[in-house]
Amino acid sequence: MYSLHLSAEQSEIRDTVRDFVTAVIKPVVLNADRLDAGDRTLPMHLLDRASQLGLRTLALAEEHGGSGADWLTACMVVEELAAGDADIAAVLGETSRLAHILFDQAMTEAQCEAFLPGFLADDRCHLAFAGHEPDEDTRLGVNYHRPVAIGRTLRTVARASGDSLVVNGVKGCVANAPLAKLFAVEVGTPDGPRVVLVPAPTPGLTVRANANAWHHGPCGTLELADCRVPLQNLLPDHAGALLAPEPFGRGSPLSQAINLGIGRAAYEAALDYTRLRVQGGRPIVEHQAIAEKLANMAIRLDVARSAVWRAAWAADHPQAYADRSLPHLPLQTIAQVFTAEAIVTVCKDAAECFGAMGVMRDMPLQKYLHDARVCLHGGDGATEARLRIAEALVGFRHPPIDAVAAE
Repeated sequence: MYSLHLSAEQSEIRDTVRDFVTAVIKPVVLNADRLDAGDRTLPMHLLDRASQLGLRTLALAEEHGGSGADWLTACMVVEELAAGDADIAAVLGETSRLAHILFDQAMTEAQCEAFLPGFLADDRCHLAFAGHEPDEDTRLGVNYHRPVAIGRTLRTVARASGDSLVVNGVKGCVANAPLAKLFAVEVGTPDGPRVVLVPAPTPGLTVRANANAWHHGPCGTLELADCRVPLQNLLPDHAGALLAPEPFGRGSPLSQAINLGIGRAAYEAALDYTRLRVQGGRPIVEHQAIAEKLANMAIRLDVARSAVWRAAWAADHPQAYADRSLPHLPLQTIAQVFTAEAIVTVCKDAAECFGAMGVMRDMPLQKYLHDARVCLHGGDGATEARLRIAEALVGFRHPPIDAVAAE
C-alpha cells in the first residue's frame, strides 16, 4: 500500500505552493469588493506567476522541461491551489495533465520539436482537449449493466487536402478553451477517430466562451469551419485513448483534489473565525455545538483526503490492482462520490459557524459553497457514479486482471 510519508521534495513543493496561495492568490480572489460584485474573472497575472513557479509544467517529464511530478504530487498541488481559488487550480491542473499526455506520451518526436519550445517559452500557453460534441450523452450510468455502444459517430470531421487537413465541426464543454493556445481536437476520419493539433489562432477556428458554465475554470465552445492545419499535426493512433476519460474509474483524481481544497479552505476559515468570535464570555470554538461541527468537518476532510490520495497512488501504480495490493474497484469514482457530498456538507457547516455572516456576499463562504456545489452537480452526477461502482462490484465494466497486469 502507499506510504503516507511524503518525500522531502513533495513536502517542499506543497509548502511552496501553500505559501504562494496565502501571499499572492488569496488577497486578490478573496477581496471583499470582488466577492460582493460576484466577479469570477480569471486573474491572468496570478496564472502567470503560478506558471513561473513551474505549476503549468508540473507533470511534464523532466527531459521535456517539466518537473516530472507523479499524480499524487499533482493532487497535493491542485488541492493547495484550490484552497485559494478553484478556477486557477482547474486551469493549471488541466494544462499540466495535458502537457504530460501530449508531449510525453502522444506526440511524435517531430511534433514535440515543433510545439514544445513554444509551450515552454510562453507562460500563457495553456492547453485544451476538445472531445465532447454538443448533445452527446457520455454517461455510462444510463446503460447500467448494458454494453455501451462501440464506435461513436463524430460529427467533427477532418478530410485530407494536399498536405493539409481540413476540419469542420463543433466541440462543446471544452475546458480551458477561452485561453488555450493549443487544442487537441478529436475528429472523425476515414480511418476512424483521430486527434489533431490545432493552434490558436488558426483561420476557421472560433472559440466562444461559456460564461455561465457549471464548471471550474473557463470553458467554451469550438467552432471549426474549413479549419486548415498541416497534415503532420495529426497525432498517432494511440493518442485518442490517452486523452479520453479513463473508462474504468481509475484515472488521476485531480478534480477530486480541487474539491478537497475548496472544503479545506472553508474549514480553515471557520476554525480561524471561531477562535476569534466571543460569545457568552468565551470564544465560540469552546461551545460544544461549534466544536462538534468543527470535528465533523475535520473528519470528512481527512477521510476525503485519504480517498483522493489512494486513488492518486493507484493511478501512479496500476500494477497494484494485479497483485491485489488494491481492491479491483474504481477508486477515482469512489473518491468522486465521497468528496462531492462530504465537501458540500463541510462548506455548509463552515458557513453556519459564521452565523448570519456566512451568507453575506462579501464573505468567502458563499464562494466556497458555490464551488463545492459545482463539484457535486457538474459533469456526471453521483447517481451515475454509484451505478458505475455497482457494476465494478460484480465485475462488469472494469478491465480483467490480465489487462491490469499488462500495465
